[in-house]
Amino acid sequence: MGAKEKKAMKKSLKKVSAQQKAIVASREDKDAEFLPLEGGPGKKIVESAEPVNKSTVLYIGHIPHGFYEEQMEGFFKQFGTVKRLRIARNRKTGKSKHYGFLEFTNPEVAKVVADEMNNYLLFEHNLQIQLVPPEKVHPKLWKGVNRSIEPVNLVEVARRRHNKERTLQEHQKMVQAILKRDEKRRKRIKEAGIDYECPELVGKIQPKAKKIKFSDDQD
Repeated sequence: MGAKEKKAMKKSLKKVSAQQKAIVASREDKDAEFLPLEGGPGKKIVESAEPVNKSTVLYIGHIPHGFYEEQMEGFFKQFGTVKRLRIARNRKTGKSKHYGFLEFTNPEVAKVVADEMNNYLLFEHNLQIQLVPPEKVHPKLWKGVNRSIEPVNLVEVARRRHNKERTLQEHQKMVQAILKRDEKRRKRIKEAGIDYECPELVGKIQPKAKKIKFSDDQD
């Protein structure tokens, strides 16, 4: 082997060793997120996998019929202490709108319920349960949570409306509406080719109100 070939071999070996040192240094830089003040090997920062949950309020959707406040509290208290519970209801009828909100005292319990009970089949309904972040909880969400809604008795309302005392003008207006509906019914019967003579309505002709005149001599 000549002198020139030896020099070329030494140069190639130096290049290879320099490249290896550079690769090792780059690996050490990647592994060392920060260097301690006292010196020594670098330590890698371990990031938390999941953020800490602070939400205790759950949204519950697709609530089936018959699964109301009492039944819901009895079902969910097996996971932990239920602080507050509210089901959205119609103000007039008091019927459930099939969604509501539930609050636990422990945020970890709320997280477990949201993860495990979402899409849970109950009375042929899949419950939709989601965590509500604290910043999205409306300040009036729990307003009137313990107030019971008494449904409006529509039969009683219709009875009072039918039996209320009417003035003469209101009574005449009601009679005119009845006559108008009766006339439409007679036309439909005639157009159908049915030979039927409808009886006349009783009270169709209303007497006019009498005006009483008082003389000036009467006190």
